[in-house]
Amino acid sequence: MPVVEGLAFQYALHELPLGRLSLRRWRWELWHGARLEAAGWRLSQREAARALRLHGSRVGHRLFGLKAPEEDSGSVPAFQPGASVRVSHGAVAFALHPVHLESAAAPLAL
Repeated sequence: MPVVEGLAFQYALHELPLGRLSLRRWRWELWHGARLEAAGWRLSQREAARALRLHGSRVGHRLFGLKAPEEDSGSVPAFQPGASVRVSHGAVAFALHPVHLESAAAPLAL
């Protein structure tokens, strides 16, 4: 099966502060350029990473006019936030790169 390559997404993945129920939650966002393609939260880092990969695959297939494969129930290894990852799912291969937020951390010049 031919695989379409060369697609890249940016992602944000971080732990949210504890809420009233003391549940650990992980917030994830999937970006394609300046466009937010998908976002949400999960109860574990592994599930948040899995959601990033699944939604990246869906968006990638949609961009090329292909039908996305069904969600695979296999084990998906977690990756550390801030790492770049190559993903191949169905007929699309893509890269996930972390969103760089240097401008938010830089002090304002007056």
